[in-house]
Amino acid sequence: MYHINFDKPVNMHFIGIGGISMSGFAELLTSKGFRITGSDSHKSAITAHLESLGIQIFYGQRASNIPDDTELVVYTAAISEDNPEYVEAVRRNLPVMVRAEMIGQIMKNYSNAIAVSGTHGKTTTTSMLTHIFIEADKDPTISVGGILDIINGNIRIGNSQNWIMEACEYTDSFLHFFPTTAIILNIEEDHLDYFDGIKQIRESFKSFAELLPDNGLLAINSSIDNYKEITAGLKCKIVTFSTDDKNADFYADNISFDDEGYGSFDLYLHGNYSESFKLNVIGKYNICNCLAALCVAYEQGISIHDIKQGLLSFKGADRRFQYKGSVRGIDIFDDYAHHPSEIKATLEAAKNHPHNRMWCIFQPHTYTRTKAFLKDFAQALSIADKVIVTDIYAAREKDPGDISSKNLLNELLSAGSDATYISSFDDIKNFILENCINGDMLITMGAGDVVNIGEQLLKM
Repeated sequence: MYHINFDKPVNMHFIGIGGISMSGFAELLTSKGFRITGSDSHKSAITAHLESLGIQIFYGQRASNIPDDTELVVYTAAISEDNPEYVEAVRRNLPVMVRAEMIGQIMKNYSNAIAVSGTHGKTTTTSMLTHIFIEADKDPTISVGGILDIINGNIRIGNSQNWIMEACEYTDSFLHFFPTTAIILNIEEDHLDYFDGIKQIRESFKSFAELLPDNGLLAINSSIDNYKEITAGLKCKIVTFSTDDKNADFYADNISFDDEGYGSFDLYLHGNYSESFKLNVIGKYNICNCLAALCVAYEQGISIHDIKQGLLSFKGADRRFQYKGSVRGIDIFDDYAHHPSEIKATLEAAKNHPHNRMWCIFQPHTYTRTKAFLKDFAQALSIADKVIVTDIYAAREKDPGDISSKNLLNELLSAGSDATYISSFDDIKNFILENCINGDMLITMGAGDVVNIGEQLLKM
């Protein structure tokens, strides 16, 4: 395999450079002296920013886009093998590398590479670690799957050996990585368009844990079912965290929530009381995310003071129960939740936030996921007082014709939920204006473009 070496920068071409992840790595490599070119389907604010850094970008996919002096071509998983630039790279016998492989190669240039994995909570936990490491003056390089205010984007380029990033299990992407420290937040069924089921998913996470060197560190949630099956045979140091297991190395007890729904807890280290912590984010699930970040920072020698201050300064990541504003006395929030467990956790936490009635506009994400978890989605969404379901966001999939949002509506109605199906975003906006009242809370929810509904309402 081709090895990316920061000490020997080369000329690289990115196919699909305009994505939030690819663009971040293009910026990172440019800062390390690599000459980057790229292509994308259209201009955007992201490509304009890259061009301001001196990166040449071609719009449209053509073989001629790849400069003659290119030494490595990187492409996203969405690029097919008949893509003209991919075909040209193969014809010229250039090294080609999918994005996940590139990320793994970049990680090898950092002596402290922290990878945050789990079915849920990766972005929030990575963001919490970012706040802690910046508070502790560790000057980390960061790659996070959302926009984070403290770094003004999704990428931060540091000058230390500290690297913090998300590690996604989809298509086994994280098995291309080279972490020295890893977090496993949780393991549940998801991405069933790729995985056969929970057994294969657990095997993937076990393989990820086995990537750690003998002197590495694994922080794992001991509330994961039979978590020791995941850690069996590992030679690295293993620390556990939990909000439920009192035997965990890092355990949160006496959990409470204030009038805004923000959490507090007492930290117990190896069974002994250590400190009390207060957060500026809602929900028990965020306390668990906090424990994961906390235990890694603690194990790496960061002081409790810096950890507490870093966590206190974190007020949420983009699209994670994010307050968007108010219109006509209706508080509008947005949340990325697209799995039943995430929906349940967010809505349960939102109950602690001041409101009259809780409205949830839910946009299912992918046909495969909607079909696999139909009843679970209905059960989770029923926590809200009022539910509006809109059409499935297809993402990478094609409509199979055997599942739709109306199936989910029927499940909700059967469960006794006050639910409505509305296809058009404009119609949803008008329905909200006619039916929501002063003091209600509105949550737009899903991994697609449902966020646009709340933003359109706020422009009125």
